[in-house]
Amino acid sequence: MLAWMAIVAIPVAAQREVNYDESKVPQYVLPDVLTCQDGSVVTTKKQWEKKRRPELLNTFYSQEYGFTPKGKVDVSYELLQEDRQALDGTATQQQVMITFSGNGKSVKALMLVFVPNQRKGRVPVFIGYNFRGNHSMLPNEEILYSPYFQRMKNREDPVLVRNNQASRWPLKYIISRGYALVTMCYQDIFPDNKDGGPESITALLPETEDAQSRWQALGAWAWGSSRIADWVVKQPWANKKQLVIMGHSRQGKAALWAGAQDKRFRVVISNDSGCGGAALSKRCFGETVAIITNSFPHWFCKNFNQYAGREDALPFDQHELLALEAPRYLYVASAGEDDWADQKGEFLSARGASPVYRLYGLEGITTDQMPDLHQPIMNHVGYHIRAGKHDVTQYDWQCYMDFCDKAFKSRSRESH
Repeated sequence: MLAWMAIVAIPVAAQREVNYDESKVPQYVLPDVLTCQDGSVVTTKKQWEKKRRPELLNTFYSQEYGFTPKGKVDVSYELLQEDRQALDGTATQQQVMITFSGNGKSVKALMLVFVPNQRKGRVPVFIGYNFRGNHSMLPNEEILYSPYFQRMKNREDPVLVRNNQASRWPLKYIISRGYALVTMCYQDIFPDNKDGGPESITALLPETEDAQSRWQALGAWAWGSSRIADWVVKQPWANKKQLVIMGHSRQGKAALWAGAQDKRFRVVISNDSGCGGAALSKRCFGETVAIITNSFPHWFCKNFNQYAGREDALPFDQHELLALEAPRYLYVASAGEDDWADQKGEFLSARGASPVYRLYGLEGITTDQMPDLHQPIMNHVGYHIRAGKHDVTQYDWQCYMDFCDKAFKSRSRESH
């Protein structure tokens, strides 16, 4: 077993220093994704699935994202609204309230659903969180405020303006490509602040005995994605073998973690997820472990703090998280102006996960050279870097659906 280091204070300098100079990236050695903790080397799929994958999953539970407590949460779903002529008649729109109950408390979260009206059989489904509430995606007054935003007292707050993040969700384009979309505001699951725990779904489950490895926001957001999937797979229009999870930024981190735990997600997509997501921590480029754990102490379990300013001591890195998606399809995307998320670190991480895909006879990232802008790699592991800033654009969506088309075509377009 690995000997985990004691918790240490984060140096103030480490909390503030940001390196954007490739020549200042420290020398590092990535842990071999196929070498077990006892030193044995994985050479078969069975060894990966029975030994190496479980021990890596346990490492990420205990050292970065925290364990999900054992316990029962009652979950109910209520259809609040349906419009069968949404998006100029191309889609059926639904609003579905989820109520989570446990430990004498309850939490509500609101799903917004779009399903293509023109379809033959069941359709593939994108699942992904939005940042500013369901109302941010459309100007329509019938779109209810997500429960988190319903609690806001200042009704003049700019985040309550409808359609304020519509550019991230090209809904008509997604529908025209034959995909359904199910989204909700991530803050319904865990309000994104250091005091959000008592209002989150984590309050519905008993706390784990070890406070250092207790789950926080990222674990909760990942768990919430799986509860969305629970509902989706029961819908008559959904192809339960063609579920796609897509997350941007902090939700890219949560999407990767959800995909690592829930194999129903056949395609896992990380958009600009950076530190604690797809990017290698040991590179110390852009956002670092010290910066992220200081800025967002409620995201990771407390054990992760011990690596702040000490990334060289990490006995694991994010390429091993990406490897946990194998043999399912994995896509990592970066933006040219998003140095904070370390584009090269995201690419190298996807490259570092690829040996596990080779165990399955699948093609991952086969080059050491990052592709040029707008030159996507679409093997079983995909990657692109586009022009622009930290965002989600229609170009990103085009690549994601091209990738999913390829993935699902290779599975002969299952109809159920």
